Amino acid sequence: MLTDAPRSELLEVAFKGNRREFFLWDGESVPAVGAPVVVEVDRGEDLGRIHATGALANKRFAGVPHGAAAGDATRRVIRLAAPDEVKREAELRAEDEIARRKAMERVRAHGLVMKLTDAEWQWDRKKLTICFSAEKRVDFRALVRELATLFRARIELKQIGVRDEAKRLDGIGRCGRQFCSASWLPELRPVNLGVAKDQKLSLNPSQISGSCGRLMCCLRYEHEFYVQARKRFPKEGKIITTGRGEEKVVTCDIFNDRVTLRAPDGESRVIALAELRREMGDAEPVAHVAAGGDPFVVPTEERESPLDAAVSGGELAPETEGDVAAAISESVQGGATPVARDRRPHRRRGRRGGRRGRDARGGSDQGPADGSSSGSDSEGGSSPDETGD
Repeated sequence: MLTDAPRSELLEVAFKGNRREFFLWDGESVPAVGAPVVVEVDRGEDLGRIHATGALANKRFAGVPHGAAAGDATRRVIRLAAPDEVKREAELRAEDEIARRKAMERVRAHGLVMKLTDAEWQWDRKKLTICFSAEKRVDFRALVRELATLFRARIELKQIGVRDEAKRLDGIGRCGRQFCSASWLPELRPVNLGVAKDQKLSLNPSQISGSCGRLMCCLRYEHEFYVQARKRFPKEGKIITTGRGEEKVVTCDIFNDRVTLRAPDGESRVIALAELRREMGDAEPVAHVAAGGDPFVVPTEERESPLDAAVSGGELAPETEGDVAAAISESVQGGATPVARDRRPHRRRGRRGGRRGRDARGGSDQGPADGSSSGSDSEGGSSPDETGD
C-alpha cells in the first residue's frame, strides 16, 4: 500500500544582522521558534535560528521581499544544531569584528572611499560577507583578491544603503523603541516629504529623520491612517456655515475628534466633530465599529447622494461636482432643459498655436495633413516642463 510522502514545512530562519531567509523542513515535528538549526546555503552550511513557522511563515513568505518575490524556497534545513555547534557559532561572531578591522586597513591602503559597516563569517568559514556603504561606485576588484588571500575564504562585498545599514546594525529610535526596520517592518519602502506634509508635521529634517539620516519609516506606514481619518473632517481653511453663522476651519484634531473654528470677528472656539456636524445639519459619517465595519468608511445606506445635497442646498466637495452634474443630467433626461456637464477651464494657447487655430477655423490654412501639431500648447511658446535659467 502506497503512503503519501511527508509534506515539507516552510520555515523562516533568521541570521546575524536581521537577515532572514526561507527553508524547507522535512522532519516530522517542526522545531520551536528560536531553535538553532543548520541550513544548506550556496557552497556550504550556515547556522541560524527559526523566526517563524506554520501559517505565519507562509503569510510572511507571500508578503516580504526575501520571500515569494525572491523565488520559491528550495534550500532545506539539514538538522537541529547541537550545543557544541551553537558554541562554535558564538565564537565565530566574536571574530566578525576582527575581520572587519583587518578589511578596513586594506581599504585605506588601496585608497578606496567606502565605509565597511559589518562583516559576517559563514558558519563553516568558507565565506566572508562584508557589507559597505559608499556614495559613488567603487572598483574593489583588487581589494577582493587581497582579502581572499588574507582570509583564505571566498569574499563577498555587498553594498547597502544607509537604511539597510541601520536595519543590520539595529538600535533605539527617537521614540525610545527598537528600530521598526530591525524589529518588525517587513519591507523598507521609500519615504518622501509629502507624507510628512499630509500628517501636518514639522518639515525640519532633524525632527522627522531617523538615526540613519533619512525620513523615518513610521511616516510611511502611518500615512494611510491620516489620509482616511481626515476624510471625516472639513478641509482646513474652508468657510463653513454653522449654528453661529459662517466660520473658518482653522485646525482639525483627528485624535480627539475636535475642530477649531474662527468667526469673522476673530473669536475662536473648539468644538467636537459630532456637534459640528449636528450644527451643519449633517449626519456623522462613521460606521459602527462593533458591527465589524471600517470606522472611517461611510455605510452605503447612510451616504447622502450628490443629487440630494444639490437639491437641499448643501455644500459640495470639488470632487463630487462632476457626479452632481451627471445625476442632474440623468434626472432631466428627455426634458426641455438640458444640463451641461462641468468643463475643464480653457487653456490659452501660445502665439503659434493660436494663429494656427484661427487659420484653421477661417479655412485659410489647414495645417499638416496628418493632424499633428508642431507648436507648443503652453503660454509663451515654451514647454510646461521647462524652467527658466
